Amino acid sequence: MEKEVVSKNFIEHIIDGDLASGKTKKVITRFPPEPNGYLHIGHAKSILLNYGLAEQYGGQFNLRFDDTNPEKEDEEYVQSIIDDVRWLGADYEDRCFFASDYFDRMYEAAVTLIKKGKAYVCDLSPDEIREYRGTLTSPGKNSPYRDRSVAENLDLFERMKKGEFEDGSRVLRAKIDMASPNLNMRDPILYRVAHFHHHNTGDAWCIYPMYDFAHPLEDAFEGVTHSICTLEFEDHRPLYDWVVASVGFEHPPRQIEFAKLYLTNVVTGKRYIRKLVQDGIVDGWDDPRLVTISALKRRGYTPEAIRHFVELVGVSKANSSVDVDMLEYCIREDLKGKAHRIAAVIDPVKLVITNYPENKTEKMTVKNNVEDEQMGTREVSFSKELWIEREDFMIEPPKKYFRLFPGNEVRLMNAYFVKCTDYETDADGNVTTVYCTYDPETRSGSGFTGRKVKGTIHWVNAADCFETDVYLFENLVDEEKGVYDEDGNVNVNPNAKVLMKNCKMEAQMAGTRPGEKFQFLRQGYFCADTKYSVPGKPVFNRIVSLKSSFKLPK
Repeated sequence: MEKEVVSKNFIEHIIDGDLASGKTKKVITRFPPEPNGYLHIGHAKSILLNYGLAEQYGGQFNLRFDDTNPEKEDEEYVQSIIDDVRWLGADYEDRCFFASDYFDRMYEAAVTLIKKGKAYVCDLSPDEIREYRGTLTSPGKNSPYRDRSVAENLDLFERMKKGEFEDGSRVLRAKIDMASPNLNMRDPILYRVAHFHHHNTGDAWCIYPMYDFAHPLEDAFEGVTHSICTLEFEDHRPLYDWVVASVGFEHPPRQIEFAKLYLTNVVTGKRYIRKLVQDGIVDGWDDPRLVTISALKRRGYTPEAIRHFVELVGVSKANSSVDVDMLEYCIREDLKGKAHRIAAVIDPVKLVITNYPENKTEKMTVKNNVEDEQMGTREVSFSKELWIEREDFMIEPPKKYFRLFPGNEVRLMNAYFVKCTDYETDADGNVTTVYCTYDPETRSGSGFTGRKVKGTIHWVNAADCFETDVYLFENLVDEEKGVYDEDGNVNVNPNAKVLMKNCKMEAQMAGTRPGEKFQFLRQGYFCADTKYSVPGKPVFNRIVSLKSSFKLPK
């Protein structure tokens, strides 16, 4: 029997090499979010990649908050990130850490660099630092404070810590090379003065480490072996390596970069999402039109669908864009075998069967999911008056319209053949009632073969239906105009959120719990909203429509 060939990505090949050489004994990865907003679908790729590698190699996965910028961080974001990582199934057990847990050790690492003559306190203003830095085509020039003595730098840095200086007045910089072709190596800032209250350490600190200094130290403190990040950090890798080497770690972590996840016609940048939230254009970070993880969860996406999506996207070294249709394909694939299929009428019109007995009610047996017989059946009631979709009746239909119109016969799904005999409209010409007759010989399951009809429509019994609101969601972005306008604002699709009131559905749906998911026949997949639903009155969000043009590449 031939051995199955397993295709590995470039990160797995690197890890395999490190394990084979003995450089790595146990694989340790981490997901290091900054708690300055909610996570989005791009972060899901990073979470699942890091967690998946640790699990694959029998290693360890850490969740660590890079909370070094208290001006923009909040406990709300910390909790939302914890919830999202758990929901995705990335198990970090008791290994949840914070950069702020290491502030004392980071300070000592900075002191070590000063003592080695590799860091100095600089009094240049932010504008002057930018000016001295140079450009991509011209080298920078040394700060006039670069040659301060070790003793003076230690004294000034301690006074920075004690709060003697105003914000922006002094920084601690690495002493590397102002002529380096890599701008990140031109004496980067390691610490700045910032008198802000921190969500974790309170007012204990008034100086905070910069990300490029803190991040490699955090990895090293935790024994991370492979620090996996996105491509924009590739130019920062020399500084990452310089920090851990200069501080003196014997077994430094290894930074590896992979391509970010870019989705077409989707807003993922935190600052853009934050602006949408602040401007009231969306209903918070979990608005179902967004692709934050909490928004996808609220809309009705499942962890399994997102994991499948990340697997299909794969891991590469080159940036590329993925069509959002692929994400929708994954949730359809996940729910088609899981979700019960129920009748719901979103835009209802009354249908009256004129020759059906007045006080008669029947029970029709329907399958819960035709994809899986083991999901069983249920009974739904049928009587003289029903609700049907407005689009399932036309007074003057076009060619190849096989649903109801005057004189035409269709099958009511799981019930009888009915033939339209008349209709009523209101003063504006809108159809209010459709009248039909039924053929009692044509009951579904009776084996009737006398004639065929081309159209089948669904229905809900008017006598005992459940009535509620339904939100129909589309892509937030107006695809014809592009994601952003000339001022950098999101081109919002005006039809991205449509509220349909007084929708009719099977009586059992009144007992739906928040988060439960269904396929509404011929409509799409829907989820009971976790924010607006109340006991006895669930409100439903459309997760995705039934039809898609997306096809998996061969």
